Amino acid sequence: MLIFPNAKINIGLNVIERRVDGYHNLETIFYPLAIKDALEIVEADELSFESSGLEIPGRVEDNLCLKGYHLLKKDFDVPPVKIHLHKHIPIGAGLGGGSADAAFFIRLMNQKFELGLNDDRMMAYARQLGADCAFFIKNEPVFAFEKGDEFEPVKLDLSKYHIALVMPPVHVSTAEAYRGVKPAAVEYSLMELVQEPVNEWKKFIKNDFEVSIFRDHPEVRGVKAALYEAGALYASMSGSGASVFGIFEQKPDLEHLAGENQVF
Repeated sequence: MLIFPNAKINIGLNVIERRVDGYHNLETIFYPLAIKDALEIVEADELSFESSGLEIPGRVEDNLCLKGYHLLKKDFDVPPVKIHLHKHIPIGAGLGGGSADAAFFIRLMNQKFELGLNDDRMMAYARQLGADCAFFIKNEPVFAFEKGDEFEPVKLDLSKYHIALVMPPVHVSTAEAYRGVKPAAVEYSLMELVQEPVNEWKKFIKNDFEVSIFRDHPEVRGVKAALYEAGALYASMSGSGASVFGIFEQKPDLEHLAGENQVF
């Protein structure tokens, strides 16, 4: 059985304060993006995981799909499966690719083995795997807050625009991103600001990670500038980086940004 986990972008990201549990309270808008991995599970004699496409760093046993399997196995008598993940969503890009794979794996297991989990229960499992994993269960635009794992629906439809994404040859770890950020309270919530016209967003919607990431990785800053030069109504780094997206009224010509960069 096959499913296609998709990426997300962050429209704005405010890091508000450090929590006593070591995480940070933040607010952001999660918006689904049609850049996809491919995930397949087949019932097998033993549990296994293999991948193709982009190389996935780290130990295989730490992959969130495998962790998702063991999480479900505690509560359900599911058989072993062979997991194949074809990785296309850039890694270390702020696009939530690993989180999407984990959430879609839970959805796929629920469907294949008829576990009877509703969205809320699947989200509860997904939250145990990562702060933004639960978003991908419903996969609809939301205002995310607290650790980024509490959601409120937000009315946001960008379907009439073209969203371009550029991934420079930079990997930004979450740890690196948070080391450079300075938490601060916000005057106006993104829940309100995102309702303003898209061509007004650049005046007041920001990503707090950009300050330090742009300083340490000027090529990321250069991509954002290039997207505005190409006519973007709004451009921003997504999440903790290093990908940068631009929202355009029409599909732009970004051929000059290809080469070392990945352009979607």
